[in-house]
Amino acid sequence: MQYSDDHLRAILKRTKTIAVVGVSANEIRPSYYVARYLGLKGYRVIPVNPGLAGQTLLGETVYADLRDVPDDVDMVDIFRRSEAVPPIVTAALARWPNLQTIWMQIGVRHAEATAEAEARGVDVIQDRCPKIEYQRLFSELRMGGFATGIISSKLEL
Repeated sequence: MQYSDDHLRAILKRTKTIAVVGVSANEIRPSYYVARYLGLKGYRVIPVNPGLAGQTLLGETVYADLRDVPDDVDMVDIFRRSEAVPPIVTAALARWPNLQTIWMQIGVRHAEATAEAEARGVDVIQDRCPKIEYQRLFSELRMGGFATGIISSKLEL
C-alpha cells in the first residue's frame, strides 16, 4: 500500500479526535505509547477496550465499544488483529456518518473492510502507524538522525 506524504500529512493535520481501539493500560505496549504520544501532540484520544471500560486512561474514560463513545471522532485507529477489523469498521461507519479516517496499525490489513469504508468516502490507511508517520512527516525524527536522507551502518571516524 502506497500513500503519498501529502495524503498522510493532510489526514494528520485535519484530525482532531481519535478513537483508539485496542488500547492498553500497559505503558510498554505500543497501543499505549502511541495513544499517549498522539495525546501529547494535541489530539484528543478516546480509548476503547472492553477489558478497561469505565476506567480512566490518559485523562479519558475508556469505552467498551465504539458504539458507547458519546462524542464524534475524526479517526478510528485500530490496534487489533486483521480478522477483527470488519466489525470495528462497520461499527465506526454506523456510529459516525462523517467519519474521516480508518487507520490500521502496522501489520493490520483488511481488503473488504477497506472497500466498505472507502465506498462511504472514508480514507483508509493500512499497515502504518500514525505516531511514526507524524514523526517522519513533521521532522521529529531528525533529532535522531532518521530524517537526514542518509542511511548507513558504517561507523564514521
